[in-house]
This record gives sequence, structure tokens and C-alpha cells, in this order.
Amino acid sequence: MSVSAPTYKNHRYPIEIVARAVWLYFRFNLSLRDVEEMLLDFGIVVSYETIRRWCRKHGLDYARRIRRKLSLCQAS
Repeated sequence: MSVSAPTYKNHRYPIEIVARAVWLYFRFNLSLRDVEEMLLDFGIVVSYETIRRWCRKHGLDYARRIRRKLSLCQAS
């Protein structure tokens, strides 16, 4: 079974920013406002509400990938 890449169509921001925001939120268990502040440090102005929408849309795919990587590392 292959894991497909998340769909990033119709986003105002580049896919790298969307992916980074979602990754930060799930990987480090940060709050949405913490992710918003971290992106602001890099000059990226995005609201926590937008990050929440991105996480709802792409979060399940990222969570599956993280779990899969963790299980592969633990099996070694």
C-alpha cells in the first residue's frame, strides 16, 4: 500500500509553507498560535485559523506518515 501525497490545490500560500505549518503542529504538538508565531518569525503572516484549516485538511495524512515512520524505526 502506498501513501499518496497530500493535495495542495487552491492554496494561497506555497505548498512548502502549508506543509511546514502542518508538520510543526503535529510533529511538536504545538498550539496553532505557537505555529502562527513561529511562521511570523520567518516573515510569513498567516492566521492561526488558516493553520487550523490546513491541519484539518492535511492532518490525517501527516499523522499516518508520522505513525508509519515511527513503527518502521521501532521495528528495526
